[in-house]
Amino acid sequence: MRRLVWVIALIAALFVGGWLYVSQSTWGRIYLPSGAGLTAKQACSLTFVSGLDPERAQTDYIDPLLGPAKSLISLEVDRSARRTTSAIFGLFYRQTAVFRDGLGCTLVHDPDQFDADLTVPMPPPSALMEIDTAWRDAHFDADALDAALDAAFTEDGRNTLATLVLHDGRLVAERYADGVDARSPLLGWSMTKSTAVTFAGVLVERGLIDMRAEGLSPDLNAVDRPDITLDDMLRMTGGLDGFELNNGHDPNSEMLMTQADMAAYAASRNKLHEPGEEWSYQSVNTILAGAAMEEFMGDTLADRVETLRAWLFEPLGMNSVVFEPDQSGTLQWSSYMYATAQDWARLGQLYLDNGRVGDAQIIPPNWLTYVGTPTVDWYGSGFWLNIEGLPSDTVAMQGFQGQHGFVIPSEDLVIVRMGATLGMESGAPEFGAAVIAAKRDTSDLEAPAEAQAAEG
Repeated sequence: MRRLVWVIALIAALFVGGWLYVSQSTWGRIYLPSGAGLTAKQACSLTFVSGLDPERAQTDYIDPLLGPAKSLISLEVDRSARRTTSAIFGLFYRQTAVFRDGLGCTLVHDPDQFDADLTVPMPPPSALMEIDTAWRDAHFDADALDAALDAAFTEDGRNTLATLVLHDGRLVAERYADGVDARSPLLGWSMTKSTAVTFAGVLVERGLIDMRAEGLSPDLNAVDRPDITLDDMLRMTGGLDGFELNNGHDPNSEMLMTQADMAAYAASRNKLHEPGEEWSYQSVNTILAGAAMEEFMGDTLADRVETLRAWLFEPLGMNSVVFEPDQSGTLQWSSYMYATAQDWARLGQLYLDNGRVGDAQIIPPNWLTYVGTPTVDWYGSGFWLNIEGLPSDTVAMQGFQGQHGFVIPSEDLVIVRMGATLGMESGAPEFGAAVIAAKRDTSDLEAPAEAQAAEG
């Protein structure tokens, strides 16, 4: 009898799966394919890029996102081939993600159109920043700083993975969850959008682009949208219908998890508003902006990765970065940058250093003003604004599942919090406020030195 029940259940599952497979509903067309794609892609990247245990990756990062599809999706992790495969009921919507050195993981929708042997060797690891205890103790109450770290790692389901604080460019606090350390590249999700606007600054500083000039790259002009500027795209005012709801049924899920060429998909979205008229947070904007910028970065994927490293990451010492492409070879500018917490902090520090590294001007000196100029009250260009509980001049890199990088010029602070949080607040703004509260009043120490300098 029990065997008969299982046979009936299996037949029913196969019937439902088959119906959904041929269905044009969002369940069959987007939700289940996206769930399978998310499972394969994230398991691959978190295992082979971040170095997490696959079971932990699935429990902390993936399963909470799947909702009712979780029990339907199987996952296979092939460590020797460095690939992952997922499917509904083990049969339908099969998705495979493949890892390549220096390029991370890519969902492969058509193996005949994918170069599985392409690699871009990683640069040598950067020297790790060490906590400057003398600077910390002179400028912070060390016990209060430790208490802020303790609170950030409270075991309440937030799954904090890393916290880090730079003050005046010096490391003053750092902590990691078990299984994660200062060498672990962590997914920034939409913190990647802040990298995109930073690289736009690189191109502006090199005299290669005008942010407000009409026209995208030639292949995207074919869809008759020359009036959309890079400024429009990076400010989320492109006017397209690429709605981002993070519910598995939206165009963004379809783009990220089912499309071989994300830029072509983004360019195909209908135009709802004139550019610059309406703010709507959509990754399709940043994907299009990135595709336009890649016109200045070389002819091949390897060329573009090397350019990104040479012009931005390596001058900053950000040698851990893995910037993943889609199958077509377009870098995934909206969501798929992995970097250590220290390297995410280095990106933020560039803004406090007025865009300079040593004698080199990497981005324009006014780029902090540009990204912090409001498009709407809460968003500038690639950075979030007006974070509750933090100083009004804070600009923030922020990403899904609780990724945060706060750049606070008035306090000379960069604060990073990375995690795998869903269904609750990450606690990152509270952590930032606690770090600020831990600062000592050093005005009495600094005033005599300033006075002596003035007298001299």
